[in-house]
Amino acid sequence: MIFSKVPLRAWFATLSLGCFGLVAFGMQLQALLRLSPCPMCIFQRLLYLVIGVLALLGFILPAAHPVWLVLVAGSALLGAGVAAQQSWMQAFPELATECGFTDPTLLERLVDMLGMQWPSLFLATGFCTSKEWVFLGLSMANWSFFVFAGIAAYAVILLRRKWR
Repeated sequence: MIFSKVPLRAWFATLSLGCFGLVAFGMQLQALLRLSPCPMCIFQRLLYLVIGVLALLGFILPAAHPVWLVLVAGSALLGAGVAAQQSWMQAFPELATECGFTDPTLLERLVDMLGMQWPSLFLATGFCTSKEWVFLGLSMANWSFFVFAGIAAYAVILLRRKWR
């Protein structure tokens, strides 16, 4: 089986490059289509970066791979939860309390702080209920949910695999 022949470090490198690539793709899409990311979008971007860094640490320090994989899986599940909430908000905008219309949540405060430090990467200017980009009938939040779920599954599969 190919899975057993690929070194653990290669799996971590692939995950890291994939996450950093997703952030780069999202930023290019944002610039090309003049999209306005919302606080939840920016938080998901931050989680992709966190997962990318954790996977990079797994590449550098593979002996601690269970720790990195548990942290990756936890971050991915958090991301899937945020993406699912945003997907719900987009599906039922009349029922959702829009980001920015109530007292700021911890997530919104974190995104605001990061947006002041690195506006090109973390500035939130959009609304969580808007679907500015749709591909194959799914919004970016919907796609993000599936990607985060895939990352969590990837981490669990790697965690359950016995490495020599």
